[in-house]
Amino acid sequence: MHNSLELLLDSLIHTRIESLYGELIKNNPSYNQFSSERNLYFKQLHEGVPENIQKTLFLYDDAELSVQAILEREIYLQGFKDALHLHNELHISLD
Repeated sequence: MHNSLELLLDSLIHTRIESLYGELIKNNPSYNQFSSERNLYFKQLHEGVPENIQKTLFLYDDAELSVQAILEREIYLQGFKDALHLHNELHISLD
């Protein structure tokens, strides 16, 4: 049961994070600016490093994105847990 709940939550979290990114892209000029700058800087780094280091640069970027994805999931999951805890506390207080 625990694994099925975790799979369901993972799917919901993934969908919600994708939705939030979509909203950021549409409505947050700062996000778009920093995202564009990051892409430009990565391109400049890629072009400026010797060929034997380029693979390491891509591996670094991939690892960084993986760490970010894990962090996003954990933050979202903790927010969900905090909301449930708050709901339970409020429900107990009102009874």
